[in-house]
Amino acid sequence: MSVLVLTKNEESNIAACLECLRFSDDVVVFDSLSDDRTTEIARGFSNTRVVERPFDNWSSHQNWAVSNIEFRHPWVLYVDADERIDADFAAEIMAAADPQAAESAFRMRRKDFFQGTWLKRAQLYPTWFVRLFRPEKIRYERLVNPVAHVDGPTGELRGHIMHYPFSKGLVHWFERHNSYSTFEAQELIKVLAGKRRPVRGVFSRDPSVRRATLKDIFFRLPFRPQIKWAYYIFWRRAFLDGQAGMTYARLQAIYESMITFKVRELQRQERGESI
Repeated sequence: MSVLVLTKNEESNIAACLECLRFSDDVVVFDSLSDDRTTEIARGFSNTRVVERPFDNWSSHQNWAVSNIEFRHPWVLYVDADERIDADFAAEIMAAADPQAAESAFRMRRKDFFQGTWLKRAQLYPTWFVRLFRPEKIRYERLVNPVAHVDGPTGELRGHIMHYPFSKGLVHWFERHNSYSTFEAQELIKVLAGKRRPVRGVFSRDPSVRRATLKDIFFRLPFRPQIKWAYYIFWRRAFLDGQAGMTYARLQAIYESMITFKVRELQRQERGESI
């Protein structure tokens, strides 16, 4: 089984990530022209090679990877540099990546950590992600938080990816979500213009389709930052995750506000008004 790791200036994360991926003899670090020591560190691992490409957007970048990188094995596991795979889950993944398997892909869940706390309530757990796949059977869409479309049956694994999105601090989180919110604003403009997913997608058996459809519906609601905060606090009961959960709920509301403000700016530009 091969592994695909997307990176951009991940020198603080990449060594720990690659250490937990030693179960694969073909790890591809797909780097977006880092200007730190990310690729230097990656080339120090005997089972790792580096492929470089300028980043444009998430779906385009990932589609390029699955179409152009020559993986040594028929199955590919995708992880980010701030994610970890423990030994038990690695064994489960390796067993699932059988060349003779009927599946085209497998979904898996992720545990997100903040301030040493698993955000079980303050995140949308359990959220399923397609991360193990046959590269010729998968394609992505959306500029950010891409939706995976799989040609063929998709299974589910029991283990979890461990995710540390704040490993580089809050400053980096804000910088990254400033970029994400720009892409999300562009996607929201499409939805407001009428490019919407069929509502029946809410009832899809595919978690990725359900999540994307619900996002389209949420995009059309007023007061989204306030709704998002209330959802995490009162429905998800983020307070049960302690200070970390309460803080994360506020961060999500701020992120939604960033998207809202950028949509208004894009709309003013479209009308030829000053910004």
